[in-house]
Amino acid sequence: MVEQTETTRAAAAPEAGPAVRPGGYAAARLRLLDGARNAVAGGGDLWPLGGASSGPARREELARITDQWLCGLLGPADPGVALVAVGGYGRGELSPRSDLDLLLLHDGSRAKGEIARLADQIWYPVWDLGIALDHSVRTPSEVRAVAQQDLKAQLGLLDARHVAGDEALTAQLRGEAFARWRAEAHKRLPEAGELADERTRSHGELRFLLEPDLKEARGGLRDATLLRAVAASWLADPPRGGLEEARRVLLDVRDALHLATGRATDRLAQQDQSQVAAAVGLLDSDVLLRQVYEAARTVAYANDVTWREVNRVLRGRAGRSSRLRGMLGGGSRRAADQGRTPLAEGVVEHDGEAVLARTARPERDPVLLLRAAAAAAQAQLPLAPPAVRRLAEASRGASPRGSRPASGLSPGTGGQTSTGATSGASATSGTGATGAQEAATAYDPLPVPWPAEARQQFVSLLGAGEATVPVWEALEAEGLITRLLPDWERVRSRPQRNPVHRFTVDRHLVETAVRASALTRRVQRPDLLLVSALLHDIGKGWPGDHSIVGETIARDTACRMGFAAPDVEVVAMLVRHHLLLVETATRRDLDDPATIRSVADAVGSAGTLELLHALTEADALATGPAAWSSWRSALVTDLVKRVAGVLAGETAEQHTDPYVPTAEAEQLASEAWRSGGPVLTLRSRPEGPAEDRSAAPPAGDREALPEEQEPVGVELLVAVPAPPAPDGPPAPATAPDTSRPYAMGVLPAVAGVLALHRLTVRSADLRVLRLPDAAPGPGGEASVMLLSWRVATEFGSLPLATRLRSDLARALDGSLDIAARLAEREAAYRRPRRVSHAPPPRVSVAPAGSEVATVLEIRAQDAQGLLYRIGRALEGAGVIVRSAHVSTLGSNAVDAFYVTGPDSAPLPAAEAAGLARDLERDLGSGAAAPAGPVRGR
Repeated sequence: MVEQTETTRAAAAPEAGPAVRPGGYAAARLRLLDGARNAVAGGGDLWPLGGASSGPARREELARITDQWLCGLLGPADPGVALVAVGGYGRGELSPRSDLDLLLLHDGSRAKGEIARLADQIWYPVWDLGIALDHSVRTPSEVRAVAQQDLKAQLGLLDARHVAGDEALTAQLRGEAFARWRAEAHKRLPEAGELADERTRSHGELRFLLEPDLKEARGGLRDATLLRAVAASWLADPPRGGLEEARRVLLDVRDALHLATGRATDRLAQQDQSQVAAAVGLLDSDVLLRQVYEAARTVAYANDVTWREVNRVLRGRAGRSSRLRGMLGGGSRRAADQGRTPLAEGVVEHDGEAVLARTARPERDPVLLLRAAAAAAQAQLPLAPPAVRRLAEASRGASPRGSRPASGLSPGTGGQTSTGATSGASATSGTGATGAQEAATAYDPLPVPWPAEARQQFVSLLGAGEATVPVWEALEAEGLITRLLPDWERVRSRPQRNPVHRFTVDRHLVETAVRASALTRRVQRPDLLLVSALLHDIGKGWPGDHSIVGETIARDTACRMGFAAPDVEVVAMLVRHHLLLVETATRRDLDDPATIRSVADAVGSAGTLELLHALTEADALATGPAAWSSWRSALVTDLVKRVAGVLAGETAEQHTDPYVPTAEAEQLASEAWRSGGPVLTLRSRPEGPAEDRSAAPPAGDREALPEEQEPVGVELLVAVPAPPAPDGPPAPATAPDTSRPYAMGVLPAVAGVLALHRLTVRSADLRVLRLPDAAPGPGGEASVMLLSWRVATEFGSLPLATRLRSDLARALDGSLDIAARLAEREAAYRRPRRVSHAPPPRVSVAPAGSEVATVLEIRAQDAQGLLYRIGRALEGAGVIVRSAHVSTLGSNAVDAFYVTGPDSAPLPAAEAAGLARDLERDLGSGAAAPAGPVRGR
């Protein structure tokens, strides 16, 4: 195959005919690109993916006219000089803004001045047209020397293609380049693998990025090109299924990106995605990303398989050398066959992979598919591609119900969608024939409901930890997952436009199962935990609330798997309420009995509670660092403990313990009461992952921090003497600490000062602390407002605590006009910016959220001074803030405020709804107001 490719390339010289003059080339190039550019600008289809007038035809034509033009620039084909295209131009992959990679090759027989003149008559016209040029002038010996030192140069020579001049000179160069590459591949390929790993570390994995680099990210064009080089080495043959189609998709999208932006960029920025989607004939930017992700997934899987084979071959060569040395030294000879170690019925280990046994008959053993996958994952082995292909062929013939695979997916193509806007519409609009329905009508590789062994093997696959991922990807590459789980097609490669999430929906589900596998010892039903982890976000492929939609899908899927009816309901409940614990713990007052009772009513039993606790942790850990921390873990654990008590027969009131302040908080509160003004302290404390919290150093001990664990925020504790309570019924002496209402004005004052000092609020908690041993004040008993914040700087160092205290005192007494200062800074930093696509803020009243207060839920785009504006709005509405629970997830603010009227009672329903509407309107009208480089609140 490689030899055939070389011959084809060598013959791809410019067609005979009149040379294209410089002016003629510019006009021809302009005509070729202008039609495409106008289609992009007008929102029309540039080239529907896979259409007859698609990107490959345009790239081929652009390369052809460029070849003819350069041939004319070089002049007559004199011996000893050749113009050679290398790199992307050598492959004929010219995008609208691609540079020209050219080598002027000469045999050294001509004078240097003559060669220089030849080079000038080629390079300068290229530069005059504004085309980027990567050029070199070398003899064959110089080319060899550079290739020996520079791996990238050697790889570029593998794509060398004759353009003009002495064709024999180019043919000699190509022959030597391939011969040298094959001779040195065993040494150069490991170096190439290291370069690929470095690219992954620098640019990430393409199929998980919201703004991917189409060329450099893992699974991008650079990896696809490197796979061609591996094939040319004859050491390993990459999987061909879908690989060229994936390259074409990435190239087509890059072409449209160049035309949409007018720049030579490979980064698919979010603001360009809608225009690029329209250009390639897709419904919207999400469908575009799914196409790109599927292509990258195909390349990445081929990359994994190929490099595994390369490493196996290189290890085998080293082993043969060792055995030869042993035999020459008189050692005993070992059998060449390393043997086949049984792993499960019909599955053996061979040469570092899980393969099918010689006696295996997958067409007669439908459970073999899951048995092989589970055995491979549990043995920490990859599932051999030939075994996967054979299993896929058997499953396709197991129970045919149609003539085509699910949702237009071609088996063996890594799930590359073969249609354009039509498949995209089906995947996003929720109308028409869905991927799930099509999969269900195509094949059933297993009887429905599944046999008990199939269910057990599936759970075993999910419980293998990190080893689950490569086996799962191998099954995905052949379309086997969507045949097992028809609804999986709706979430496959679906982007999540939320910076908190680091994976696509499907990969997040698998990662949650991986994380849950480490928690199976904490629950009585690990099988239900693992299946629920895999299905908890399955509803994201459909319109509506994904938890509600997912409950129905999870119930159907659990029935399909053959779970008993009670287990099916547990799985459905876990999916329906998978966000319940973390949302309640971070947005509700856990000292409110209504909070505890509502969770207990939803969960129903202690066994389900422990499953939900483990699922909550696994989901958060799989989401990303911003979703789980020791602080969130402690809150959820506290909630679970209280709910468990209620489920055990205790009352909710027994678990609403009065707030017990730390010694530091008591000392700070006493000082604030004595001084009559605000007191605060700043201290660094790491907020690492919850699983690392046992090793966390003491608070404030910066030297005890490991080097790799940098604090992501600092703890700010503020104590402010509470002014006299407003008129109303006096608080009973036995009331809990939070029964005394907060003074108005303190929350916006503190939030405003933090915004002035460019501090971002990651979390906040507000409560009143009574000081029974202190002398009472004018308003009665001594009480202090205690505000606990976690803040971080956008840039620069933290402000001095003395400066914060001074500004806070001035804000409280009215001598510091926070609103004016924020407006001045906004005006100073106001400048044109790209339009934000953030959704509008949403304010709602949580039904039955509390028995003692009205709970306002606020979700908005995090912005400078947001918390200050919320505090001012609540103050202007005349309500009392009893407590607040503030958190920032990525660029999203998720806050809950417990408010009462002046009489310390919850607001009437109509008044609460009106307050929510007014607050939502006020925040919406000010959404565009914050400006400047800082995102503080």
